[in-house]
Amino acid sequence: MQAITLLGSTGSIGTHALAVISRHPQRYRVAALSAHTRTDTLVQQCLQYAPSYAVLSDPTEAERARRRLRDAGCECTVLCGQDGLRQVATLPEVDVVIAGIVGAAGLQSGLAAVRAGKRVLLANKEALVVAGEIFMAAVRQHGATLLPLDSEHNAIHQALPRDFAGDLDAVGVRRIVLTASGGPFRLLPTEALEAVTAEQACAHPNWVMGRKISVDSATMMNKGLEVIEAHWLFGAKEARIGVVVHPQSIVHSMVEYRDGSTIAQLGQPDMCTPIAYALAHPERIDAGVEAVDLTRVGRLDFHAPDPERFPCLRLAYAALREGGTAPAVLNAANEVAVERFLSGEIRFPSIARLTEDVLGRVASSDVTSLETVLAADSLAREHAQRWSVQAVTRSVGLPAYSSSSA
Repeated sequence: MQAITLLGSTGSIGTHALAVISRHPQRYRVAALSAHTRTDTLVQQCLQYAPSYAVLSDPTEAERARRRLRDAGCECTVLCGQDGLRQVATLPEVDVVIAGIVGAAGLQSGLAAVRAGKRVLLANKEALVVAGEIFMAAVRQHGATLLPLDSEHNAIHQALPRDFAGDLDAVGVRRIVLTASGGPFRLLPTEALEAVTAEQACAHPNWVMGRKISVDSATMMNKGLEVIEAHWLFGAKEARIGVVVHPQSIVHSMVEYRDGSTIAQLGQPDMCTPIAYALAHPERIDAGVEAVDLTRVGRLDFHAPDPERFPCLRLAYAALREGGTAPAVLNAANEVAVERFLSGEIRFPSIARLTEDVLGRVASSDVTSLETVLAADSLAREHAQRWSVQAVTRSVGLPAYSSSSA
């Protein structure tokens, strides 16, 4: 039986992972769970799965969970913050770490799991976007196993030969192609994007996801981040990573071979499938997902993404070309921009405007250490915060901050 640490257990990835784990109690047990602020949900999960450890971000919430679990007779040690996350990611008894924390906040715990030589199921794409060079070097150095949970990269993993060792040329691959649904605004007139709401942006037509990743899907920044992630996972240069819009979300990604073959992975738009694949690899287990009935689907459409509608995709490719800390700057600026959009402080198209402005202000530098990456992340967030404040002050007619404002 394999012991699992599930980082981000109350989010979309976490709840889908628990659904798969629940179908195979003879194979898997939950050793640790973590959440950011959803204390009540985490407590219920602890009562159901009886982990040895639980982690919350806030000390006050951690104490509240500790009392509730103690009163319920649940012997679970409750930890707090990044130290707690790193501890449960490196527990000696843990075989598998599912890294499902959204954003740069999941970087350090995911890296800790890799350095502990764990089998890491990575849903936190930002870990590779922000620190891909460091992350992949650690995988090689410490003998960790890294399997992607993003449906697109998981699909590519399935479509590559089993003996793939990071060299696309060696296995005859011409390029890899990521599919994108196009999100909820794929057909909306571009001039109407100024008026879209957070609720509309979060209403993904195919996938059930958290609010941040849903907005990223609507801007296609999510696909841009996946392009950068694919570069690190599969050793693919920018020119060998394509993106096509596929509204049905049935083909999850494709691999083109030099002999003219294209191998695609198809399935329902359900995260339980890639989670089950990564958990059991190289075996196949029941994910609780029905196979696709192509006679009911009827048609599969593909077209090139509109660069005017989706400028974030262009920005991600540009950051990948720039290299160094540019992807970390891109990710940090986007995280701030999405947060401001969700809170109603900026409009939807300003997500791309803010991100592009910050990319132009924060110079890229070589990635020499994790501290270098974190410093770039911090500086980008400072600039992004100033930009969003300026946007608010302009909208209400107040004097704006200058670029040198503190």
